[in-house]
This record gives sequence, structure tokens and C-alpha cells, in this order.
Amino acid sequence: MELLIVLAVVALLAFYLVSVYNGLIGKRNRVRNAWSQIDVQLKRRHDLIPNLINAVKGYLAHERGVLESVTRARAEAIAAGNDVPARAAAEGELTRTVRSLFAVAEAYPDLKGNQNMLALQEELSSTENRVAFSRQHYNDSVMAYNTARETLPASLFAPALGFGAEPLFTLEDPVAERGVPQVQF
Repeated sequence: MELLIVLAVVALLAFYLVSVYNGLIGKRNRVRNAWSQIDVQLKRRHDLIPNLINAVKGYLAHERGVLESVTRARAEAIAAGNDVPARAAAEGELTRTVRSLFAVAEAYPDLKGNQNMLALQEELSSTENRVAFSRQHYNDSVMAYNTARETLPASLFAPALGFGAEPLFTLEDPVAERGVPQVQF
């Protein structure tokens, strides 16, 4: 009889460990999916930037430094890969350089009325909204995952099962980056 009780306790413990493991796997996969959604939107953003540069290149020939900084920031953002803190910092820099490009372009009335520029402005604004939504979804997924792995009793088993903390996608300079870029052509 005692052996049956011990076996029942071991079986319940094993069942519990399996359910904790499966729950953490599900949450970790949601985090990975959310990261891939950010990646998709950032790739879309990266693909728009060369078109934007080409649209303004003729008008801003003497503003070469601005164009080069946007191009460099884009390359650094792409090179950051899947390292969340590095990617967040690189994307923040890209946002700042694109804003500076728009600020310089404001001085050119012909550029403000250019249909290509207006279309790119709309696409970039839409993409920025999608990026913001994807970041929020990612951070919500990370919060749910990290909370699940840090609460008792899962926190006793999570490290042994290979579940580490996931980083949030945070802004490097929150004050400068909180607002949506205001672009007016």
C-alpha cells in the first residue's frame, strides 16, 4: 500500500513537471512567434528606406551626410540580427536618422508635393504603426512567459528544464522615441 502511495506521488509530480514544461514551451514559442512578427515588420521598414532615399536623393544632393547616416543606420539594424537589446538599439538609431531625413526634406516644397514621397510617407507611417503593435505583442508575450517561469512552483523547475528569461524590446532613449514620427510633406 505504501508503495502505491509513493508511486502515485511520483506520478503526480511527473505529470505536474510535464504540464509545467509544456506550458513554458507554449509561452516560449509565443515569444519566438512575436519576435518573428517584429522581424517581418522591421524588414518591411528596411525595404522601404532605400525607396525613400531614392525619392529624396535628387532633392537632397547637398545633404549627403543625412542620406549616408540613414543608410548606415539601416545596415546596422539589419546586422543586429536576433539579439533583442542590440536590435532595439539599432532600430532606435534608424528611427532617429529617418526623422532627421524627414526634417531636412521639409525644407523642399517640390519634395513635399512629390507623389512618390507622399506614397512612401504613408507606407512608412503604416509600417511604423505595425512595428509598434508588433513590439507591444512581443513584450506582452515575454511578460507572460517570464511571469510563468518566475512564479512558484515553476520557478523551481524552469532553470533545470532550460528555460531562461527573455528580454523585453525596450527603447534605448524612451523620451525621444515614445512619439510616432510626425512627418509632414
